Amino acid sequence: MFTGIVEELGRVARIEPLADAVRLTIEGPLVVSDLHRGDSISVSGTCLTAVEFDSNSFTADVMQETLDRTSLKALKVGDPVNLERAMTAATRFGGHVVQGHVDGVGHIVNREPSENWEWVRVAIPAELMKYVVLKGSITIDGVSLTINEVGENQIGLSLIPETLRLTTLGSKKAGDPVNVEADVMAKHIERLLEARLQAKGN
Repeated sequence: MFTGIVEELGRVARIEPLADAVRLTIEGPLVVSDLHRGDSISVSGTCLTAVEFDSNSFTADVMQETLDRTSLKALKVGDPVNLERAMTAATRFGGHVVQGHVDGVGHIVNREPSENWEWVRVAIPAELMKYVVLKGSITIDGVSLTINEVGENQIGLSLIPETLRLTTLGSKKAGDPVNVEADVMAKHIERLLEARLQAKGN
């Protein structure tokens, strides 16, 4: 579990292709400072397991299923990534409940800079729009954000300077892919309602 509050802007140091996976090595001195083998780290919204680490970086295996369902397949050496360690019982809950299970890949539609913030529109896979609620929460590339506009298969987000400075959302351009995770509570409610309707139908 994560909160969607990015702790560190990491960097892809190495990509090692495997038969049906890749092995990523990512620089992130903060997130490895108390890391243990097998710990979970959110990498731009995707929960990965650290299999090796040193004082500056960690390595994780990314299966083909994950590559097919996330934007990690587009990563290149040198690319920045958002990093967050798994939450603890003592973690300040500044964001919302984030699982690190990407629901789909969207893309940046456009950006409108302002003096103190930036308006960013993101295209969302159509099947995820049912979970989108004005002023609700959504996770974009591992960042917990509030939805400020709902359009046709896209949302509008107001990004403060801190978010622009400390996450990859500050450098994403129109057309760039982003990982999208819908609010898990909305998905649970949907499943409960489906089960209730099925029970009534029987």
